[in-house]
Amino acid sequence: MMRRRIYMHGHGHGPHGAWPPGPPGPWGFGGRRRGRRGRGDVRAAILALLAERPMHGYEMIQELETRTGGVWRPSPGSVYPTLQLLEDEDLITGEEGEGRRRFTLTDAGRAETERQGQRPPWEEVTAGVAPEAWSLRDAIAQIAQAAWSVAAAGSEAQQAKALEILKDSRRRLYAILAEGDRPEDDQA
Repeated sequence: MMRRRIYMHGHGHGPHGAWPPGPPGPWGFGGRRRGRRGRGDVRAAILALLAERPMHGYEMIQELETRTGGVWRPSPGSVYPTLQLLEDEDLITGEEGEGRRRFTLTDAGRAETERQGQRPPWEEVTAGVAPEAWSLRDAIAQIAQAAWSVAAAGSEAQQAKALEILKDSRRRLYAILAEGDRPEDDQA
């Protein structure tokens, strides 16, 4: 039996590397174009993370993604230049070790983080995101993963069934929006 192989572009998240495609929602979706709402202060976030412990750049990216539940994952193109700038300002130092450059705060960097005295930048990014949004976001990610699995490994018949389920789900989701908020929905 011959199976079709589906190749995913970008980071494996749909066409052009954007997942899910479409307009940004309350979680900062809409691919990499999240708008101002989904972006955090990379400089402040790096300093706040390094106030906790030394880290390398990729570790910082992962940590910020984890702390925001996937809402904010700064790109290497924003993190690494910021690290260089902070090093130039003598707020951090970097040392090579185990094939990676690990950064730590200098005394001036510690003083800078104390002056900031605000809540961590990752909390700013997630402020106002309802708990239901996190559950919905996780469910969307799980459904997408299952759909990609069927697309990559399923037979043509399995792929056809999956396509019908997805089309039906899309119709039903839009129907929810068409209904609007009815008073009896809130009392259920």
